[in-house]
Amino acid sequence: MTKDQSGGSGTVVLSVEGVRKKIGRKWIINDVTFDVREGEVFGFLGPNGAGKTTTIRMLVDLIRPSEGSITVCGYNVNRQPEKALQYVGSIVENPEVYTYLTGWENLQHFARMQPGVDKARIDEVVDIVRLDQRIHDKVSTYSLGMRQRLGIAQALLGRPRLLILDEPTNGLDPKGIKELREFIRQLAAEGLAVFVSSHLLSEIQLLCDRVAIISKGRVLAVGGVEDLVARNSPYVLWELEPLSRAKKILDSRPDISLMELDEVTLDDSIIAGMGANSLVTVMEEDLIPEIVAVLVTAEVEVRAVHKINPTLEQLFLKLTEGETID
Repeated sequence: MTKDQSGGSGTVVLSVEGVRKKIGRKWIINDVTFDVREGEVFGFLGPNGAGKTTTIRMLVDLIRPSEGSITVCGYNVNRQPEKALQYVGSIVENPEVYTYLTGWENLQHFARMQPGVDKARIDEVVDIVRLDQRIHDKVSTYSLGMRQRLGIAQALLGRPRLLILDEPTNGLDPKGIKELREFIRQLAAEGLAVFVSSHLLSEIQLLCDRVAIISKGRVLAVGGVEDLVARNSPYVLWELEPLSRAKKILDSRPDISLMELDEVTLDDSIIAGMGANSLVTVMEEDLIPEIVAVLVTAEVEVRAVHKINPTLEQLFLKLTEGETID
């Protein structure tokens, strides 16, 4: 069981304690524990097949856990589903919308299924998701990003305290992803607890306050994004001449690790700029001036040195022993 060591604050809206799921003789979800607090974006990060959607289905009572408990605003999802789920809005997998209807007609249709949702509330959610200019157009004319926002509007109709989004950026172009990220951050700033599952490491790092990393049905780490990323030392990229002499010097230092390129996670733009005399180390940033002086004294030409900050992807690969995210 992995506890969150980030020490965050805020009222707990969703609490997941020791949840396990067995299908046949196989445990597919093992001892999942985390909580989600009001006013934060919580990321649920893992590769396809890690157990993200199965966990989400248990959160909204589509399937039941074999062990453990899930509570929303203090109500047990399995024992008190009506009370618990009145506080939840969700999009599991894809938003369910009718493309032959207008956006407004879609929202009217779903509003009829929920008590207390009137025209004023529909107007309110349309404004929240910024679809007021297109809400009376047929959904068949919407972009994928607009359909996602319409789906979120639908999920917000019942004034939830928890919004669950399963892979919300799937299929969106970079502009659509940026717009959705800003929109989700706005919802959290207004006090909503937002739970986002994704396999996009860089997007989760930009979007979320805290994150749970799941692999093979087990949560490996829970905490603040910055706190988790800080567990890794930064990469330092060097361009040195002669390289063989530099390698001997760096390899002799117990506080420096020389890395093979296939062992590190670097952006393509960084890799493209690396020359034949480049190498990568893992070391503390404070050591860089000392090591530069040692190399220069040994008549090694230091042509360039760059610190590359740790990323969530680095942490994920370390925790999962190199498991791919796709």
